[in-house]
Amino acid sequence: MGAGRGTLRGTLLLLGTTALWGSSFPAIKYTVTRIGPLTYVWIRSLIAVAGLAPYAAYRAARIPPGILRRSLQGGLATGVAYALGLWLQGWGTRYTTASNSAFITGLNVVFVHLYAATRGQGYTPSLAAALLLSIAGLYLLTRPTGGFGIGEALVLLGAVMWAAQVVLVGRYAAESDPAAFTLAEMTPSISLALPALAFEGAPSLSPKLLIVLAYLGLACADLAFALQVAGQKTVPPEVAALIFLLEPVFAAALSAATLGERFTLAQYCGMALIIAGIAVAELSSPMEGGISVKSS
Repeated sequence: MGAGRGTLRGTLLLLGTTALWGSSFPAIKYTVTRIGPLTYVWIRSLIAVAGLAPYAAYRAARIPPGILRRSLQGGLATGVAYALGLWLQGWGTRYTTASNSAFITGLNVVFVHLYAATRGQGYTPSLAAALLLSIAGLYLLTRPTGGFGIGEALVLLGAVMWAAQVVLVGRYAAESDPAAFTLAEMTPSISLALPALAFEGAPSLSPKLLIVLAYLGLACADLAFALQVAGQKTVPPEVAALIFLLEPVFAAALSAATLGERFTLAQYCGMALIIAGIAVAELSSPMEGGISVKSS
C-alpha cells in the first residue's frame, strides 16, 4: 500500500475512533453520577475484555509469536496509562461540566506535541501552528465555563495519561495486532475492582446502566481502540492527537441530532479551526503523498 493511501486509511480509522469517543461523554456523565469512578472503570473494562476475548483468542492462533508478544507487551504498558486516564477523567467529570471535561481532555494534544518536540525528530513550525489552531478551535467549540477546581484538576491529570496512551500506541502499533493489543490494554483496568469494592462498595446496576456500560465497553473501548491501533500504524502520535480533537465535534453533532441542540457561530468557527489545524498537520509532512511515520 502506498504512503498516501496508507495515511488516508489510517486517518479514516482514527476518525472512526474519534466519533466513538465523542459519543461517550454523555454516557460517562450518566454513569459516574450513579456509580463511583473506580467501579465505572473496572466494570466498563471487564465488559470490554469479555466482549473482545473470543476474537482475540481466534486471532492469537493466526499471528506470528513475535507480533503477539509485542502486542501483549505494548497493550499492557498502554493499559496502565489508559486505566489511570479513564479513572481520572470519570472522577473529574463527576465534579465539572461535560464541556469542561471535553475541553480539558482535549488538552492531551499539548502534552503529545511537547513530547514530540523534545525528541527533536522532525517537529516543525507547521505542527506547532496546527496545534495552536486546534486548541483555539477546541476552546470555541466546547465553551468551558467557571474556574479551575478539583474536577478540572483531575481531568487534566487524566489528559496527561491520555497523552501517554497516544504516544505508547504510536510506539507499538506498527508491529502489533489490533485485537490482541486492545485486549491487553483493557486488562489492567480490571484490577481496580478490589479498591472499588473497598472504597465504593458493591454497585447497584439497573438495566439501563448496564446497557450504557455495555456501549462504553464494546463500542467506545473495544472497537474504538482497535481502530486507533490500526490507524496509528501510519499516522504519527502528534497528528493522531490533533485528529482526536474532533472528539467534541462528534459529541456536539450527536447532541444536535438527539437533543435538538443548535451550534453557535463560535462553535462553527471552532470546528473550522480544528479541521484547519488537522489539514496543516497533514500537509506539513515531508513525505510525498502522506505523513512520515517516525520510529519510536
